[in-house]
Amino acid sequence: MKYPTIDNNLFINNRKNFVSRLKPHSVAVLNANDEYTRSGDQNYLFKQNADLFYLSGIDQEQTILLLFPDCPDPLYREVLFLRQTSEHIAIWEGHKYTMEEARKASGIENIRWLDDFQSIFHAIVHYAEHIYVNTNENDRFLPGVPYRDLRFLEDLRSKYPLHKYERAALIMRDLRVVKSPIEIELTQKACDITRDAFIRVLKFVKPGVAEYEIEAEIIHEFLRQRATGHAYNPIIASGYNAIVLHYNDNNQICKDGDVVLFDWAAEYANYNADMSRSIPVNGRYSPRQRQVYDAVLRVMKGSIEMLQAGTIWNEYHVEVGKLMTSELIGLGLLDRHDVEKQDPKMPAYKKYFMHGTSHHLGIDVHDFASRHKAFEVGNILTCEPGIYIKEESLGIRLENNILITENGNIDLMAGIPIEADHIEEIMNS
Repeated sequence: MKYPTIDNNLFINNRKNFVSRLKPHSVAVLNANDEYTRSGDQNYLFKQNADLFYLSGIDQEQTILLLFPDCPDPLYREVLFLRQTSEHIAIWEGHKYTMEEARKASGIENIRWLDDFQSIFHAIVHYAEHIYVNTNENDRFLPGVPYRDLRFLEDLRSKYPLHKYERAALIMRDLRVVKSPIEIELTQKACDITRDAFIRVLKFVKPGVAEYEIEAEIIHEFLRQRATGHAYNPIIASGYNAIVLHYNDNNQICKDGDVVLFDWAAEYANYNADMSRSIPVNGRYSPRQRQVYDAVLRVMKGSIEMLQAGTIWNEYHVEVGKLMTSELIGLGLLDRHDVEKQDPKMPAYKKYFMHGTSHHLGIDVHDFASRHKAFEVGNILTCEPGIYIKEESLGIRLENNILITENGNIDLMAGIPIEADHIEEIMNS
C-alpha cells in the first residue's frame, strides 16, 4: 500500500458495530475479492472487497475474516486468515503481511494462515445456528460470473445444509453509509489530493493539449501524494465529448474555444473523492459558456442546501428538477409550455440533465446505501448537476462532496476552485 497505516480503532469499532447486529449464535465469514486474470500470466491490479476492508483494514488478496461472537471457545470469536508468504512469493510478488503486521493493522489478535481455515471453521460452525455470508447487493451491480462469495456460499450449503443462512449485506448497508471521524478524515485527504491535481491541471491546459496529456498530469499528482490512483476511470472530455456521460477515451486534442469537462478524483487508503469541473481550454469562457456554467453552479448551490439529515432521496431529486427546469427556461432551452405538458415520469429537463444529482460516497465511489432511507448525519454525498447541449457541443458538469452533520452540511471540496472567475484567474496567472 502507498498510504500510511490507518488507526486500527476504525476497524475495531466497525467490527463491534457489525457483530452487535448479528442474530444470537451466528458466525459471519467475509472473503477477499477474486484476483482477475488480465492476460496470459498477468492479473489485474488487486482491489480489496470493500466490506472486508471496512471490518479488517487488510488490503491483501486471499484473506478471510471470521466473526463468531458467541463461540464457546473465546479463541475463535474473531479470527483473520491470511495467505502464508514464502521466499518464493517474496521474490516474485513482494512483501505480504506478517502476522504481527496484520494484528497492528486490524486490531485482531488471532491471526492464522489461510490453510487453517477449513479445519477451524468446521470445528466451530456446528455451534452456530446462523451463517452470515457477504454478497454484493449494491443495486448498481449486475454479476456476470459467480464471484468468490457466491462460490463460497454454494460450498457452505453443500457441507452444512441445515444451518440458517443470513445476508451480511443488510447490516453493511446500514453501517457503511454513516461515516466515522477517521473515514471523514481519509475522504478529506482524497479530496485534498484531488484539489492539488486540479490546480495543477488549470495551469497546464491550453489549446493543442491532448486529453491524455491532462490525464498524465493528474495521475502524476495523485501518486506523488500517495494516493492509490484514480477513484474511477477518469473522464477528460473536450468539446462534443462532454455530451457522452461516461466518455473515457481521453484521446482527443483540446481545441481553442471549447470547454473540457472533467470527472475524476483520487482514491486514498481505499476511500474515494468524486469531482467534476468544466473549464475553458483557452482560459476564458465565452458569454454562452459562462451563461450555462453559472446556471449549473446555481443549481448545485441550491441542491447542496437541500442535503440535510431527514431529506428523502426521491423528494430531493424532484426539487432539484424544479431548480434545473427554471434554469433551462432561462437559457432558452425549454419554454413554459414544454414544462406544462411534460410527462411527470419523464420531465422535460431530462433532455438536458439526464442523470441523478447525488449518490453516496465512501469505500465505493457509488457507495453501498439504501435509496429509500432518509439522509443521515455522517452521510457523504456527491452533488453533481449538469447541462448537456448536443447542438452546441457543450457539456457542463460540476460536482463536490458533501458531508451531512448535525449543524447542516460541510463541503469537503470547498477548497477546490469552482467559481468561473476564480478558474479563469488561475488559468491566466
